[in-house]
Amino acid sequence: MAVTDDPRPLLQVACGVLQRADGAVLLAQRPPGKIAAGFWEFPGGKIEPGESAAAALARELHEELGVTLRAARPLIRLRHAYSNRIVVLDTWLVSAFDGEPESRENQALAWTALDAVGGYDTLPTVAPILKPLRLPPDYVFTPPMMEAAAIRAGLSRMPKHALLRLRLPALGDAAYAALASSLAKSVADHGLRLVLDRDPALSRELGCGWHAPVAAWRSLAARPDVVAFFGSAHTREELLALNALDADAAVLGHVQPTNSHANEAPLGWTGFAEAALEAGLPVYAIGGVGPRDHERAWNNGGQGCAGINAYWLP
Repeated sequence: MAVTDDPRPLLQVACGVLQRADGAVLLAQRPPGKIAAGFWEFPGGKIEPGESAAAALARELHEELGVTLRAARPLIRLRHAYSNRIVVLDTWLVSAFDGEPESRENQALAWTALDAVGGYDTLPTVAPILKPLRLPPDYVFTPPMMEAAAIRAGLSRMPKHALLRLRLPALGDAAYAALASSLAKSVADHGLRLVLDRDPALSRELGCGWHAPVAAWRSLAARPDVVAFFGSAHTREELLALNALDADAAVLGHVQPTNSHANEAPLGWTGFAEAALEAGLPVYAIGGVGPRDHERAWNNGGQGCAGINAYWLP
């Protein structure tokens, strides 16, 4: 957690995103008499001294909604500065609970689709929580020399809903664009989301995400006009800069030793957490990690894992 000399009091809060099987999430409206009354938020409350975020979440959901928490995992931790206080919001994705949510504190409740949350007058902490909710835990990169036939043959083995970056640096721009166009439908038919890393205009034309290496996004003055914007990062400062550009997510590494970075010291999970926690956007771990490391990434402030071999090799 960042240390500052800010005189404003620090409030640590646990909140839960209850999500139904149809993808709808539960919003709660702050009742009259409370700060920011009338605004909508995800349910939760203050973490008491000596209490863990997980324990606070379970307690608050029971007190506010009358439900018993069964399963949840870390989603994102945010730091937001209001005029009179600083809030650190420990957000969890709640996948299982007993009971039907009901108003126990005079608050209105609403189940709503993610795309409809924008129609509510929400607290400023809600918008950044929507980013990790819209993203999967897996971000797959193609091997740099992979042929089109091998990419097509491997699509069925990819994790459900994964992002798929077409990373083929040796391919000329024209050939890359032609391949991306030919693959777009197959990728979508397999439930995957294509991400390109050339001219953002190509991503715009195909309705795909765009991934920018550090040098590419460093030259930007504002978020590019693409449906989803991802960037590579190696430091906390770069994560904060990507957040300022309103990136949808970042890829941070390398976390573990790898052959491609044999002469560079890895971040390790401690270094990853120090950079990612409270960076303000979803962060994928990369470098010697894969789908087996989801839980470790979540527990260290990550969205999930990105990689090549862990996804393509049998």
